[in-house]
Amino acid sequence: MKIKKILVSQPQPTSEKSPYFDIAKRHNVEIVFRPMIKVEGLTAKEFRQSKINLADYTAIIFTSRTAVDHYFRLCEECRFNVPDTMRYFCTTEQIALYLQKYIVYRKRKISFGITGKLDDPQFVQAVVKNNKEKFLFPISDVQADTVPVIADNKISYTPAVMYRTVSNDFTADENFDYDLLLFFSPAGIESLKKNFPEFGKNGKQPISIGTFGVSTAKAVTDAGFRLDFEAPTKENPSMTAALDAFLTRNGGGK
Repeated sequence: MKIKKILVSQPQPTSEKSPYFDIAKRHNVEIVFRPMIKVEGLTAKEFRQSKINLADYTAIIFTSRTAVDHYFRLCEECRFNVPDTMRYFCTTEQIALYLQKYIVYRKRKISFGITGKLDDPQFVQAVVKNNKEKFLFPISDVQADTVPVIADNKISYTPAVMYRTVSNDFTADENFDYDLLLFFSPAGIESLKKNFPEFGKNGKQPISIGTFGVSTAKAVTDAGFRLDFEAPTKENPSMTAALDAFLTRNGGGK
């Protein structure tokens, strides 16, 4: 089947240099950026049910800017003034710099990793060096609440669900006339099933599916859908590389 219209289930790139735009032009296809999921913050009332006292913690672990936003939002809603002595441990420098939205950066104790992963040596070293601190770890409802590398070093930390991932439902006037869907998380597949319960039933799946990540690919096959391609692979380490290869093999163009 010739691919003419593609849904990328992520927000539109802010940079005009995104490979997606080059692919659209090269293969003469329309690419629509339309997230299938969205983040919804817990209310202060919901958060209080976790029995977590924000004042008990002396350090925070941040793995995303979303976590930063919801931590400071809940602090405000719970009327907790974050002390100047709070230490911040971020998995990337970009997340660390984002803290400037809420704090005076140069006056705070901030550490960050390089790779963005919780087992990043620089990040782990910073955490272990401050092992006397009591860490709070803001996460979403679908994020793993255990960090083996930190637990192995006997660091005291508490996962705190501060936001949830929910389906970004399609409205009645939204067309679902795509030839290819690209997914980046299992939650996106759940959203597809919720919005279009007849999708893929009786072996009928006229729309192709591409995924990024092992868990997302598994979610597609577990749902009984046909998976047409996945990334990363040795040949195609990124979603855009895999998409480009798929369109080259199968043809695009209006």
